Amino acid sequence: MVKLVGEAMKTTQSAPSVSYGFTMRLAYANRIGMFGRIVNTIGKHGGDLGAVDIVTVDTTMMTRDITVRARDASHQEEILAAVRRLAGVKVVNVSDRVFLLHLGGKISIQNKVPLTTRDTLSMAYTPGVARVCEAIAAEPRKAWQLTIKGNSVAVVSDGTAVLGLGDIGPEAAMPVMEGKAMLFKEFAGIDAYPICLRTKEPDEIVATVKHLSVGFGGINLEDISAPRCFEIERRLGEEVNIPVFHDDQHGTAVVVLAALHNALRLAKQKLERVRIVICGAGAAGVAVSQMLLRRGARDLVVCDRQGIVEEGRLAELNASKAWLAQHTNPRKLRGSLGDALRGANVFIGVSGPGLLHPKDLKRMASKPIVFALANPTPEIMPEEAARVAFIVATGRSDYPNQINNVLAFPGIFRGALDVRARRITEEMKHAAAWAIASCIGPSELSAEYIVPSVFNREVVRRVAEAVRRAAIRTGVARKKS
Repeated sequence: MVKLVGEAMKTTQSAPSVSYGFTMRLAYANRIGMFGRIVNTIGKHGGDLGAVDIVTVDTTMMTRDITVRARDASHQEEILAAVRRLAGVKVVNVSDRVFLLHLGGKISIQNKVPLTTRDTLSMAYTPGVARVCEAIAAEPRKAWQLTIKGNSVAVVSDGTAVLGLGDIGPEAAMPVMEGKAMLFKEFAGIDAYPICLRTKEPDEIVATVKHLSVGFGGINLEDISAPRCFEIERRLGEEVNIPVFHDDQHGTAVVVLAALHNALRLAKQKLERVRIVICGAGAAGVAVSQMLLRRGARDLVVCDRQGIVEEGRLAELNASKAWLAQHTNPRKLRGSLGDALRGANVFIGVSGPGLLHPKDLKRMASKPIVFALANPTPEIMPEEAARVAFIVATGRSDYPNQINNVLAFPGIFRGALDVRARRITEEMKHAAAWAIASCIGPSELSAEYIVPSVFNREVVRRVAEAVRRAAIRTGVARKKS
């Protein structure tokens, strides 16, 4: 992970990222100075040089693979065009590192028991498996012990709200759901499988997931657009007897609460005394608002595309936004995002790219806290926000303070599966947030370190333990130890 600190945060241009890394195979004359020309050209155009490998070499020609990180797709093309213009340099091939990683998919199913003998085959499959089937038929709860159910999660999407890309369809959602399954396995040892549905109808989604739920210990809903996501999660929670968790809502809210808790500690402020503006009234915006209100926030204003969500707009609002209008905005503000930000202490963006301008930040109170979480492009680039803000966080891995749901959902599901929870309660979510925040000690806390790294293995352990205790305490655990 690239971590930018100090002066790097004050530049005006976003930094090159591995997400836009590519490898050029270049053939050129084997003479002194040629490689230097290539490297100089890449640097002149803002590329970040990575690995350099010799492919073939003889007395006249050199072929190398040169890996470069760029800022975005257009920057990739700029660098390539510049290299192609170099006399005596031939671009043999270009490969995109991200696409190479995705070739053939990112996950697979592997056997836990090697099938190397007839005895093993007879026990794992027919005829021995019939005895296990009969035991479960007589006592269905044994499926938790004798099948994959007790360690499995379905990652379900209809592809209608994928990252910041919008409604791109179920096929295009698959890479994200595969990535989610990878994170479950890597960080919590949970077997997760991507299930992308070719329907947007809540009735059909609920029915399909209900029928599939037999083989899973939990359901992770992902990238389903608002307001349908609220109904789908609510109905599934009523109809299946396993945890249903819409990560875009609750995972985001948990990590935001943890990050804001630590940011306010650093700023020496209290949640109930600060003015908070949330940009985005979709799934994440609603869930973050509700969680902050439950934890004591008093002055919270939410904005959507039309501006401040307020009671004067009730006639045009859907049910979830109407709830926001009736439970937020205590000072009865009206107007735009810029109007809402006047005098605010905290900005939380869960919306889209480029919606927050530097001039808006200057309207905020001194030492503002800015969480610009839209992905892949935030509401304001951290380099711009850092000129004004006291603390800046994004959802990206190439900047400090990554508010990433992977800090929450692996540990939440690990804890829920360990006690075979029937559902995930508010107490379990709050416990997860405090566990995440506690991973940073008082002496470690700084403006560029308010949330732990996603690679800190202590996070999942602490979150899982806190969730287990909360599940038992609130009576939703089937298993008490």
